[in-house]
Amino acid sequence: MQVGVEQLLAWKGAAVAVWFALLFAAERWHPAAAPRLAEAAWRRLTRNGALWALNAALSPLLVLPVSAYAATHALDWRPAWWSGAWGLAADLLLLDLLIYWWHRANHVVPLLWRFHAVHHYDRFLDTTTAVRFHAGEVLLSAAARAAIIVLLAFPLSSVLVFETLLLLATLFHHSNLRLPPGLERALSRLVVTPSIHWVHHHRRQADTDSNYATILSLWDPLFASRSAKRRAPDMAIGVEAQEERPLLGLLAAPFR
Repeated sequence: MQVGVEQLLAWKGAAVAVWFALLFAAERWHPAAAPRLAEAAWRRLTRNGALWALNAALSPLLVLPVSAYAATHALDWRPAWWSGAWGLAADLLLLDLLIYWWHRANHVVPLLWRFHAVHHYDRFLDTTTAVRFHAGEVLLSAAARAAIIVLLAFPLSSVLVFETLLLLATLFHHSNLRLPPGLERALSRLVVTPSIHWVHHHRRQADTDSNYATILSLWDPLFASRSAKRRAPDMAIGVEAQEERPLLGLLAAPFR
């Protein structure tokens, strides 16, 4: 692996770890909503942490090698001008658009929803929800990303920069941090904020099937998938007519 890629991986790990720690502390110091869970908070955090640990182990073993292999076998069609800073900016914009459609597909295609629903079963929302995904969804996403890398000839460096921004954005918009209303309104014109994404986790299917954007907030208005629902502190979180499951139940859920 090239030194540049190794440096990107190191920066990615450090940036995500620091951002997670800051948000995790800040949302407990200044929460937007108080927990309303019947179970002990430590059980929920342990469950989400276990799912994250499993996926963290999969990343260097499968996800990163698959992406690297795809990048070395990508189709050679890109023009010379699609490089440098402008090329990276175009890659990031295109990848954000593609992740919007991939997220939307996860809510529409029954097989994909079986795995993605594990992320939505969480009955409360904070930074730990942002890293709570079924391993099957991670592997399906890696396969889809590999195909896109090959077809659109994304450099691995662009993919790693985007994944870093993606993780930072995902941690932010899942967080339970209370922001000043004016600041959140201003930010929401450009990026997805908690007030936008919490509606996506509303325990009402019409809202769950909306607000799919991850980094830039423009995609939902552009493709008519923005919900008119406003976030409220007492908003019910989860999946309509479904309940949270213990860890083993979450791992088995897609196969039932």
